[in-house]
Amino acid sequence: MIPPPSSRNKTLAGVTTTMLFKRLLLDRAAGVAPLLGLCFIPLVGAVGAAVDYSRAASVRTSMQMALDSTALMLSKEAQGLNTAQLGSKATAYFNALFQRPEASNVQITQEFSSPALSTFSLKITGTTTVPTVFWRVLGTDHVDITATGEVLWGIKKLNLALALDNTGSMSSSSKMTELKKAAHTLLTTLQNAAQTPGDVKVSIIPFATDVNVGTGNVGAGWINWTGGPNPAETWDDNNGTCSKSISNPKSKTKCTTASGVWTPASHNTWNGCVMDRDQNNDVLSTATGTGSTNYYSHQATACPTAMMPLSTDWTALNSKIDAMTPTGNTNVTIGLQLAWQSLSPVAPFNAPAVSPDLDKVIIALTDGDNTQNRWSSTQSVIDARTDKVCTNAKTDNIKIYTIRVINGNASLLKGCASKPDMYYEVAQASQLNSVFTAIAQNLANLRIAK
Repeated sequence: MIPPPSSRNKTLAGVTTTMLFKRLLLDRAAGVAPLLGLCFIPLVGAVGAAVDYSRAASVRTSMQMALDSTALMLSKEAQGLNTAQLGSKATAYFNALFQRPEASNVQITQEFSSPALSTFSLKITGTTTVPTVFWRVLGTDHVDITATGEVLWGIKKLNLALALDNTGSMSSSSKMTELKKAAHTLLTTLQNAAQTPGDVKVSIIPFATDVNVGTGNVGAGWINWTGGPNPAETWDDNNGTCSKSISNPKSKTKCTTASGVWTPASHNTWNGCVMDRDQNNDVLSTATGTGSTNYYSHQATACPTAMMPLSTDWTALNSKIDAMTPTGNTNVTIGLQLAWQSLSPVAPFNAPAVSPDLDKVIIALTDGDNTQNRWSSTQSVIDARTDKVCTNAKTDNIKIYTIRVINGNASLLKGCASKPDMYYEVAQASQLNSVFTAIAQNLANLRIAK
């Protein structure tokens, strides 16, 4: 029997409703929406965290740069400031550099100390907070930021010897003019770096074939009058007058040959020049005192301006630079040897003794090859003596910078320098100022440590 249509429709409707309900119960696709709803807050928090972190990191970077710059600027005067002055200046410098309006509760503290002998530290620490935008939904309304800028500087004492080529070739290509400018710049930089008198001492050794040790040493026991270019002849044998007319150069030997009477000149007429010492003292810093360790007087025709031992008289040092005049041939060995001697704690210059807080440095500059020393005019022979004095000085913990100006034995000078980056090649004399400035800044030894 077929049910009436209305009954049949109700049955179909019931079946359909039952089937749909079962399908709904079995369908799990709809579970994504609740899961997405549950994950929404963490997702927003993660994205917001990245934004807030980026803002905080940017503020920290700016604070670090401002702290580093503040510490560096203050280090130049920190030793002369009391605690209140240091704090006031630190705040003023920092506020001028740190311009981040989103940062609040900005505070800085400073700590000045001497962690080791003649070494100083200035540490400036900054703190601030940056309000968050997205992290607030997670209960964090700000980020704390801390950064530190620290400067360490070695006001280590410095004894510096300048062995400067004063030979005739320095008159060309404005080399002497530019050398004087550069040397003045170096002296000014070092004078400013000397926080207390005596921290930096400088000697100046102009050299040609000889070095002029100054006529004031005419009576010094370390000047040997019994030798000369010819070891068989003394200074007295080559400087004086003959009762008979003889050709130049005048000498006792020529006078005697001419049956004349020789009268030695007064030692007070000596021009101050000395030659290389006897080998191997010519490449050592041996104390003077005996014949072989003393310097031989020499009335050189081409005698450079007198050297200046270690001094803190900056006016006199600058005047000595101005007095330099190109003359004569090149003997780098004697320039280096007397530069080293001027740094040695032995006679005749008796420099300060070696100590952990003292650096001893030579800057050697030349514009040409070796051409003449006491024994030879052969470059390779003289170069060998230069190489020895460089090696011996470095063994004695002397730091050596070398500068080649346009010409000269590059290989010899590179080998003489304490390290490859302490050798400078100058193609134009105008570059000397930048080279001396770089060396001076290195010697001042100021650096950001952290």
